[in-house]
Amino acid sequence: MPYKILIIEDNPEIAKLIQLHLQDIHCKADIAMDGAEGVRRFHQGQYDLVLLDLMLPVMDGLEVCKQLRAGTRYVPIIMLTSKASELDRVLGLEIGANDYITKPFSIPELLARVKAQFRHLEALRTPKAETSRQPLQLGDLAIDFDKRHVHVRGEQIELTAKEFDLLSHFASHPGRVYSRVELLDQVWGYCYEGYEHTVNSHINRLRAKIERDPAKPRYILTVWGVGYKFSEQGS
Repeated sequence: MPYKILIIEDNPEIAKLIQLHLQDIHCKADIAMDGAEGVRRFHQGQYDLVLLDLMLPVMDGLEVCKQLRAGTRYVPIIMLTSKASELDRVLGLEIGANDYITKPFSIPELLARVKAQFRHLEALRTPKAETSRQPLQLGDLAIDFDKRHVHVRGEQIELTAKEFDLLSHFASHPGRVYSRVELLDQVWGYCYEGYEHTVNSHINRLRAKIERDPAKPRYILTVWGVGYKFSEQGS
């Protein structure tokens, strides 16, 4: 069965172009031209993914994202933004977007990111044998993998879905050095040259949340000239 995608984009040329190329990966796409229509269509249909423009009439993309995430049904959201400000992208990720892509973007990159979200979605939907990972305690950092909870010095820390995925990946392989490209491939599910800054921004935000002093991290360490690794000591 083909995946069904909702495109919320007020530029008809961009929306039609995306809709056309999504057919190349066997996806059916509907288009909403403003935020309010997008929310309405989302609740009326059974969509597998939402491509959400940030700058929309009637209701902007951030508010749309909030409303979609307020429900109980989980659907991946990729934000499309022409804004250069990183703050807008960070806000989108903080309120529940799974990924973002900045305009102008290439169609191959967009399709790669869409397919990455579908791989993750399939993993969530595939029945698995009952397995449980023991919570991990490293110094004052505690990670409950099953509940997706993180505590620092006894206080629960709110992480976005991708921040938790990144931390979980690091903590599961202490001492292993990863390049930015490897992290894009293994955590985000795509490897697109030139987008290593996505890794950098997530690591910076993650450090700000879990480290006592983000400038002198104890958990997520920089390996100069190579990438990052998770401390084997955690203290």
